[in-house]
Amino acid sequence: MKTGAEPKKIAILAGLLIAAGVVLYINVFSESSDTPSPPPRPLAASTPVPNPSPTSAGRERPRSSRTASLSEFKIRLGVAPGQDKPDPATIDPTLRLDLLAKVQNVQPEGAMRNLFQFGAAPPPPAAKPVELPKNTPKIPINQPGAAGPSGPPPPPQAPPITFKYYGYKVSKADGRKQAFLLDGDEIIIAGENESVKRGRYKVVRIGVNSITMEDTQFKSTQTLQLQEEAAV
Repeated sequence: MKTGAEPKKIAILAGLLIAAGVVLYINVFSESSDTPSPPPRPLAASTPVPNPSPTSAGRERPRSSRTASLSEFKIRLGVAPGQDKPDPATIDPTLRLDLLAKVQNVQPEGAMRNLFQFGAAPPPPAAKPVELPKNTPKIPINQPGAAGPSGPPPPPQAPPITFKYYGYKVSKADGRKQAFLLDGDEIIIAGENESVKRGRYKVVRIGVNSITMEDTQFKSTQTLQLQEEAAV
C-alpha cells in the first residue's frame, strides 16, 4: 500500500480551502462592512398634498360649468408623471384653515348637497300646469252656460185653472153670493169658501168682474175674469 502520495493530496486540498475562504471574505464580508448605512429619515406629523405643478395642470381636461366653482380646491394623490418626489422633511404640516373656509362657502348647484350644512330636505318641485289643446273653447264664468253653485230647485208651479166665470147671484134672504162657472159643458154653482171638483179648487172671493180661486194642491190662488160673451 502506497502512503506517500496521500499527504501531498491533503496539502493541496487544504490550500484550496484556504484560498476559497479568503476570496469569500473579500467579496462578501468586506463589502458589507465598508458600506455605511443610510441615516434615519425624520418622521413628519402629517403629509399635506403638494400643489399641482403647471405641467400637470396643463394636461387636465376642461371642467364643466357645474364643477367650475370647485376648481380652486382639488385633491391629488401621488406625484404627476415627470415630477420629482418631494422630501417629507421639507413639507409644512400646518392645517390650512383658509382653504377649509373657501370650501364651506361654496354653494351647491343642482342636485348637489352641501356636506357642511344639515337641515330638512328641500321641497319637491311644483307640478307643472296641464296645458289644454289650442282648440278647446273657454267658457266664461258669468255666462249662463257656465257651471255655478246649484241651489234648491224652484217650487212646482200650479197649472192654470180652465174654468170660465160667466156670472153670479146674490140671495135676498142672507145676501150670500154664488158664482156660475163653466168647465167644458159642465155648469158649476158654488159660493165663497166652498170647494169644487172633489176639493181640488176652492172659491175664495166672488167679485163683479172677477172671481178668485185657490188650487188646494199647490196652495196658490188664481183670478178669473168675467167672460162678457157668456154673461147672463
